[in-house]
Amino acid sequence: MRWENLTAESEHGRADTALFDADAVTTRTFDTPEFAGITFHEVRARSILNRVPGASRMPFEWTVNPYRGCTHACVYCFARKTHSYLDLDTGIGFDTQIVVKVNAPELLRRQLASPRWQGEHIAMGTNVDCYQRAEGRYRLMPGIISALTERANPFSILTKGTLIMRDLDLLTRAAEVTDVGISVSVGFTDHDLWRTVEPGTPAPERRLDVVRTLGEHGIGCGVLMAPVIPFLGDHPDQLRATVRAIAAAGATSVTPLVLHLRPGAREWFTAWLTDHHPHLVRRYERLYTEGAYAPKWYQRMVTRQVHELAREFGIGPTRAGTHRRPASPQAATETSEPETSEPETSGPVQLSLL
Repeated sequence: MRWENLTAESEHGRADTALFDADAVTTRTFDTPEFAGITFHEVRARSILNRVPGASRMPFEWTVNPYRGCTHACVYCFARKTHSYLDLDTGIGFDTQIVVKVNAPELLRRQLASPRWQGEHIAMGTNVDCYQRAEGRYRLMPGIISALTERANPFSILTKGTLIMRDLDLLTRAAEVTDVGISVSVGFTDHDLWRTVEPGTPAPERRLDVVRTLGEHGIGCGVLMAPVIPFLGDHPDQLRATVRAIAAAGATSVTPLVLHLRPGAREWFTAWLTDHHPHLVRRYERLYTEGAYAPKWYQRMVTRQVHELAREFGIGPTRAGTHRRPASPQAATETSEPETSEPETSGPVQLSLL
């Protein structure tokens, strides 16, 4: 593992290039069924506030990511490439080698207290899920939320995890003093698809229970309907069933994003596709022939269908779910660019299988 390039003694000779000290890394495994086969690398990070590159189209400038790698093991996860920066495998290694920034709460509290910090919005869950299973053991988020609340600093959280309910009281208190945006990711309700592409996540209906519970406690919650997976989760009947379930859960919004396949994720997803749906490999090659993103006409087609269904079921398709103001956590995943313009067609359209 290439920890040495992250230390102050790196070839660049600048202390600020270090994410953490090599001698501050502790590797642990836990003899419990839920963590079988998973290795945790506990590190003391040098910084926890990450500035989003200026070229990014994300609607926020700052993020906090207490973990690297994710036990949700979503085969399509765009963040897989980030594991290669540490010479960790972007496939099974991303799912089982989890970097934990154990000092994240104290470090955030210190950075928020800096006179240089201007109280900008902070997005969480934008790289890997901050409420993945590891959070149940390391409990970093309560300290992070408390630090933000103390400074009345606005923030948003995007998650596929149900563990966020553990921190409901903290979120409620935070929403009393600052803008809090919560979104849950539910791309589909098909159980067969869920079990194979998101094996480490709670079931879709359990995630929608989170949406429902947050709403009952006065915290409006939006749903990022992502990813919509071509040929496997994009049939009009599947889209209808998913949007109906989202509406029934009381979501304040639904924002669809089509699957995109960046380097790292593309190779792992293609291997999965070859094993499970070999007849679709060539169709994916054609659909994604120009790069990581599906063609805009396809994105617009899916978006139009979902927006029409959202209107039918009485939910707003583009407003973010927040307690006080739109914080737009739906757009926080860097999974795709939401297409809001509509094609010159009306009604449900099913993509030809090329």
